Amino acid sequence: MTATELGLPTLGGLDGVPTTDEPQKAKDYKSDQEVRWCPGCGDYIVLNTMQSFLPQLGLKRENIVFVSGIGCSSRFPYYMNTYGMHSIHGRAPAIATGLATAREDLSVWVVTGDGDALSIGGNHLIHALRRNVNIKILLFNNRIYGLTKGQYSPTSDQGMVTKSTPMGSVDTPFNPVSLAIGAEASFVGRAMDSDKKGLTEVLTAAAAHRGSALVEIYQNCPIFNDGAFDVLKDSDEAARRIIPLTPGAPIVFGPEGEFAVTRSRWGGVEVAKTSDLAEDDILVHDPSIEDTAYAFALSRLGDQSLSHTPTGILRQVSRPTYDDQARAQVAEATAAKPADLKALLRGKDTWTVA
Repeated sequence: MTATELGLPTLGGLDGVPTTDEPQKAKDYKSDQEVRWCPGCGDYIVLNTMQSFLPQLGLKRENIVFVSGIGCSSRFPYYMNTYGMHSIHGRAPAIATGLATAREDLSVWVVTGDGDALSIGGNHLIHALRRNVNIKILLFNNRIYGLTKGQYSPTSDQGMVTKSTPMGSVDTPFNPVSLAIGAEASFVGRAMDSDKKGLTEVLTAAAAHRGSALVEIYQNCPIFNDGAFDVLKDSDEAARRIIPLTPGAPIVFGPEGEFAVTRSRWGGVEVAKTSDLAEDDILVHDPSIEDTAYAFALSRLGDQSLSHTPTGILRQVSRPTYDDQARAQVAEATAAKPADLKALLRGKDTWTVA
């Protein structure tokens, strides 16, 4: 349900965000700050992609906000010529929720990492998603803590030797898209830092989505976890492992389309040889299915080994947003009885402490 459907005022653009008639270019979104990431860091590609795709939205830069937590990716707001805030560890979704609720005229983006979002910020993330706050969350996943110099993170491989796990991690890692779908996120996508086209497509869809949108981005850390996703960047291996999801298209992959996704006997989905399946047995991707079971099953095709890795939009459904509903309640309460701040402050529910 949009702001218009709730009877709330809108200002145009992405259902409330003002647009501009002035043509924009990527350079308009580049700030005057020196970009300080390690050479070879995947963050450069994501930043370049964001600066290149935002002009396509035609939004006013003063109505775009990037909020980050703590981590290498959290330097992002400094490099964007928009409004932004470098907040505190794990709390970016909470701050973004307040912005989105108070200011319908803003396009609010959260930039976070696998440590920032899934460790100290885990509760803030899942509650922002379940509430369906109208924010876009970019989760940079490099499977390591980079800023604090190489400790294991909630997405690090089991057995991974790091500075904080010298004998190997015993933790079971999170699957971020599975977590997001389990938290009822209304939009969930995945892309790779090296795939600018695919990343742009997912980001564009996320920007247009009304509600919580989480995009997991596989991002390389060349210093502390170099090559974590190299197997998906090799052309031959990528064709065998990456499962591209295109709405309305059969889910077929492989160098010659020799693999497909089909229903399994237990009600989930699985990979099979295309030659062993009838045409009707091959799943046609539909991210708009309301039941989370379908998108969740797709997300479980991918594991830490990256043997099968769905990319694209896994889930995209429409449901009321937290901020639209909160504003509707305020409008209803105000219309019924105009707010009287003085009466509230000097009301009967006060007492004196000796």
